[in-house]
Amino acid sequence: MRCPMPARMILAMLVALLLSLTLAAQGKYTEVERLQRSLAIREKVLGPEHPDVAIVLNNLAVLYSDQGKDAEAEPLYQRALAIREKVLGPEHPDVATTLSNLAFLYYTQGRYAMVEPFYQRSLAIREKALGPEHPDVAGSLTDLATLYQTQGRYTEAEPLYQRVLAIYEKTPGPEHPITARGLTNLALHYHDQEKYAEAEPLFERALALWEKTLGPEHPNVATILENYSDLLRKTDRNDEAEKLEERARAIRAITR
Repeated sequence: MRCPMPARMILAMLVALLLSLTLAAQGKYTEVERLQRSLAIREKVLGPEHPDVAIVLNNLAVLYSDQGKDAEAEPLYQRALAIREKVLGPEHPDVATTLSNLAFLYYTQGRYAMVEPFYQRSLAIREKALGPEHPDVAGSLTDLATLYQTQGRYTEAEPLYQRVLAIYEKTPGPEHPITARGLTNLALHYHDQEKYAEAEPLFERALALWEKTLGPEHPNVATILENYSDLLRKTDRNDEAEKLEERARAIRAITR
């Protein structure tokens, strides 16, 4: 049974965190320094295996990963994972989050043999904890499908992309922007295999949905126009492709 934290310890932590945030807002700390200071405070006040320590470790690892500092990010993810597994249990959704983050790090490094079991475990945890139709399950399915597609394992990727789209169409619904993302991913999957007849209606529907939900000049619209135009050129419809390319260039010029 966990004992309640003394009030003075809570106050000390809050004061230290407030000071850290204030200095960060004043530009006296970089984001990395702010997180490092927050980590040190939490470790001292809460203990090295507290769930809040794992949160900061994960966030600091994400920041390092975004900066391309994989060597710094990996041990932080590993430590966050170990804390969450021990304190929260091996089937907690937060464990799935850290597994996915660590898997993505390995994915960017091309260490695919290490990626797959992490993504599979993350998916299994989320399906059990959240249900098979939860948006976070769709996220894990997309991660795993992307890995398979990168490896040329198209027959394994396709049902995952299809399941993702089915989840998004149900929750949050067929008119939501994230559904356009699911349509785009499945369209690109077919496009990469030169299955243009299957890809084209998905591109068309994704384009219409991006335009409706994000506006006709959003960068996502430009991206789908570029993808769709490539399909048109590969099916010898160059005039149609040029029109889409012109529109994509105009959007890019506006959004630069």
